Amino acid sequence: MRSVKRSVWSVVTMVIVGVAGIEAAPAAGALAIGTCGSYGQTFDFKTTANAQRSAMEQCKQDGCRIVATLYKTCAALAVDAANPCGAHGSGKASRLGAAQNDALRACYRDGGKDCVIRTFVCDGQG
Repeated sequence: MRSVKRSVWSVVTMVIVGVAGIEAAPAAGALAIGTCGSYGQTFDFKTTANAQRSAMEQCKQDGCRIVATLYKTCAALAVDAANPCGAHGSGKASRLGAAQNDALRACYRDGGKDCVIRTFVCDGQG
Protein backbone atom coordinates (compact mmCIF):
# COMPACT_ATOMS: atom_id res chain seq x y z
CA MET A 1 0.00 0.00 0.00
CA ARG A 2 2.85 2.37 0.81
CA SER A 3 4.37 1.77 -2.57
CA VAL A 4 1.10 2.71 -4.29
CA LYS A 5 0.84 5.94 -2.27
CA ARG A 6 4.42 6.83 -3.17
CA SER A 7 3.72 6.15 -6.84
CA VAL A 8 0.61 8.30 -6.78
CA TRP A 9 2.48 11.16 -5.10
CA SER A 10 5.33 10.81 -7.56
CA VAL A 11 2.93 11.12 -10.47
CA VAL A 12 1.13 14.09 -8.86
CA THR A 13 4.46 15.83 -8.20
CA MET A 14 5.60 15.31 -11.81
CA VAL A 15 2.34 16.70 -13.15
CA ILE A 16 2.54 19.78 -10.91
CA VAL A 17 6.16 20.41 -11.84
CA GLY A 18 5.37 19.88 -15.52
CA VAL A 19 2.43 22.29 -15.51
CA ALA A 20 4.40 24.90 -13.59
CA GLY A 21 7.16 24.72 -16.20
CA ILE A 22 4.82 25.47 -19.11
CA GLU A 23 5.25 29.01 -20.42
CA ALA A 24 3.16 30.86 -22.93
CA ALA A 25 4.74 30.89 -26.36
CA PRO A 26 6.13 34.31 -27.21
CA ALA A 27 4.07 36.17 -29.75
CA ALA A 28 5.67 38.33 -32.41
CA GLY A 29 4.16 40.40 -35.18
CA ALA A 30 5.08 43.04 -37.72
CA LEU A 31 3.62 45.77 -39.89
CA ALA A 32 5.17 46.51 -43.27
CA ILE A 33 4.05 49.42 -45.45
CA GLY A 34 4.69 50.29 -49.06
CA THR A 35 3.42 52.81 -51.60
CA CYS A 36 -0.20 53.79 -52.16
CA GLY A 37 -1.54 52.28 -48.95
CA SER A 38 -0.12 48.80 -49.50
CA TYR A 39 0.75 46.85 -46.38
CA GLY A 40 1.48 43.46 -44.87
CA GLN A 41 0.75 42.52 -41.30
CA THR A 42 1.38 39.55 -39.07
CA PHE A 43 0.73 38.51 -35.48
CA ASP A 44 1.31 35.55 -33.16
CA PHE A 45 4.44 34.28 -34.92
CA LYS A 46 7.01 32.39 -32.88
CA THR A 47 9.90 34.62 -33.98
CA THR A 48 10.28 38.24 -34.98
CA ALA A 49 12.23 37.25 -38.10
CA ASN A 50 9.39 35.03 -39.35
CA ALA A 51 6.81 37.73 -38.58
CA GLN A 52 8.79 40.34 -40.51
CA ARG A 53 9.41 38.02 -43.45
CA SER A 54 5.70 37.21 -43.75
CA ALA A 55 4.67 40.88 -43.48
CA MET A 56 7.10 41.79 -46.27
CA GLU A 57 5.75 38.96 -48.46
CA GLN A 58 2.19 40.28 -48.01
CA CYS A 59 3.16 43.85 -48.93
CA LYS A 60 2.97 43.71 -52.72
CA GLN A 61 4.04 47.22 -53.80
CA ASP A 62 7.47 48.75 -54.32
CA GLY A 63 9.33 50.24 -51.39
CA CYS A 64 7.85 48.04 -48.68
CA ARG A 65 9.56 48.30 -45.34
CA ILE A 66 8.93 47.17 -41.78
CA VAL A 67 7.63 50.09 -39.70
CA ALA A 68 6.76 48.18 -36.53
CA THR A 69 7.78 44.95 -34.88
CA LEU A 70 5.22 43.77 -32.36
CA TYR A 71 5.58 42.05 -29.03
CA LYS A 72 2.63 42.67 -26.72
CA THR A 73 1.88 45.81 -28.76
CA CYS A 74 -0.31 47.11 -31.57
CA ALA A 75 0.44 49.03 -34.76
CA ALA A 76 -1.69 50.98 -37.23
CA LEU A 77 -1.36 52.54 -40.67
CA ALA A 78 -3.25 55.69 -41.68
CA VAL A 79 -3.50 57.07 -45.22
CA ASP A 80 -5.07 60.16 -46.75
CA ALA A 81 -8.43 58.93 -48.06
CA ALA A 82 -8.41 61.55 -50.82
CA ASN A 83 -4.96 60.47 -52.02
CA PRO A 84 -3.83 57.02 -50.76
CA CYS A 85 -0.56 57.43 -52.67
CA GLY A 86 0.20 60.63 -50.77
CA ALA A 87 0.40 61.31 -47.06
CA HIS A 88 0.49 58.40 -44.65
CA GLY A 89 1.62 57.58 -41.14
CA SER A 90 2.11 54.66 -38.82
CA GLY A 91 1.97 54.26 -35.08
CA LYS A 92 2.90 51.68 -32.47
CA ALA A 93 1.70 51.51 -28.86
CA SER A 94 0.77 49.11 -26.11
CA ARG A 95 -2.95 49.64 -26.84
CA LEU A 96 -4.80 49.76 -30.16
CA GLY A 97 -6.41 53.17 -29.66
CA ALA A 98 -3.07 54.82 -28.95
CA ALA A 99 -1.47 53.19 -32.01
CA GLN A 100 -4.31 54.41 -34.23
CA ASN A 101 -4.10 57.95 -32.81
CA ASP A 102 -0.33 58.00 -33.41
CA ALA A 103 -0.83 56.82 -37.02
CA LEU A 104 -3.46 59.51 -37.69
CA ARG A 105 -1.28 62.25 -36.19
CA ALA A 106 1.68 61.10 -38.32
CA CYS A 107 -0.49 61.12 -41.45
CA TYR A 108 -1.67 64.68 -40.79
CA ARG A 109 1.94 65.76 -40.07
CA ASP A 110 2.85 64.28 -43.46
CA GLY A 111 0.36 66.64 -45.12
CA GLY A 112 -2.78 64.51 -45.14
CA LYS A 113 -6.13 66.31 -45.35
CA ASP A 114 -8.53 63.40 -44.72
CA CYS A 115 -6.53 60.71 -42.91
CA VAL A 116 -8.20 57.39 -42.11
CA ILE A 117 -7.00 54.12 -40.60
CA ARG A 118 -6.12 51.72 -43.44
CA THR A 119 -5.23 48.77 -41.21
CA PHE A 120 -4.25 47.82 -37.70
CA VAL A 121 -2.78 44.78 -36.00
CA CYS A 122 -2.04 43.63 -32.46
CA ASP A 123 -0.01 40.63 -31.49
CA GLY A 124 -1.61 38.04 -29.20
CA GLN A 125 -0.93 40.03 -26.06
CA GLY A 126 -1.42 43.66 -27.19
